[in-house]
Amino acid sequence: MQIGCSAPTSGPLIGPDSLLRIATEAESLGYDYVTVSDHVIIPTSIASRYPYTDSGEFPSGAAAPRLEQLTAATFIAAATSTLRIVTSVMVVPHRPAVLTAKILATIDYLSKGRLTLGIGAGWCEEEFIAIGTLPFAERGAVTDEFMAACRELWTAEEPSFNGKYVKFKDVLFPPRPPKGALPIWVGGESGPALRRTARYGDAWYPIGTNPQFPMDTLTRFKAGVAKLRDLTDKAGRNPAAVGLAYRVSSHPEAQPKGSVDGERKLFTGTAADYVGDIKALREVGVTAFDFGLFGPDLDTTIDKMKRFRDDIVEKVR
Repeated sequence: MQIGCSAPTSGPLIGPDSLLRIATEAESLGYDYVTVSDHVIIPTSIASRYPYTDSGEFPSGAAAPRLEQLTAATFIAAATSTLRIVTSVMVVPHRPAVLTAKILATIDYLSKGRLTLGIGAGWCEEEFIAIGTLPFAERGAVTDEFMAACRELWTAEEPSFNGKYVKFKDVLFPPRPPKGALPIWVGGESGPALRRTARYGDAWYPIGTNPQFPMDTLTRFKAGVAKLRDLTDKAGRNPAAVGLAYRVSSHPEAQPKGSVDGERKLFTGTAADYVGDIKALREVGVTAFDFGLFGPDLDTTIDKMKRFRDDIVEKVR
């Protein structure tokens, strides 16, 4: 089982010294990976609905200084030696497919195979417009085709691709990722996210707190897994080949112990509650968990990371 924590890409902890300290402490404390999030630019007026709040509003800290995800991942990789880096998640349509494939392959090559690619199709139409992407309405199809193009470049000796959005042939691409195609964790809880996972994902990577598609109780999560297994089988793949990861945006004591329809709400309450939830989800097949452990400053964040390791990680391994 792998346990990870977030590395900051926005807010007061993104300075090079703070980011370096958090990454190296995560490695020395025995965390398996850190996550890095993805927003290139934040529009000042957003009508698009954010999936992870009840109101649909993007969190109030959105205007904070922000790092570019893949550059931050490169910085972290250079400062560490065993820590994995997980994009959580990379908004696939934000960047051209061939360039994205090369950047990701470069990070993975230089880190000696330590990159895991968490992906999503994106939710903020205003950001897509500002970046100049392909049409927002086509983001699902764009995501799938871009990932197919990336895998072709990562694995084929003589890569070629002839799609609606991506076309190439007679090209050379080395160095490729040292372990073959990067592992792809598909983020999201909706039907399209599950179908995407079933078709080509190496793992499903939901957050439990999507109010439209909640995975915040054991019963709800098991139902999501059952649907995924059925879709994977119908896609002609072995359901056992698709792993399960689970992202938690908060930390112990951040939310009082809660319940939904008489069932305990996952990852609310104390450290002991978190230990129980990890063990319960492990029984369902989850093999990777990551948590948001940020505090208001660097010292508090490092303290949270240490206490989480002592109070939770050491009790579930």
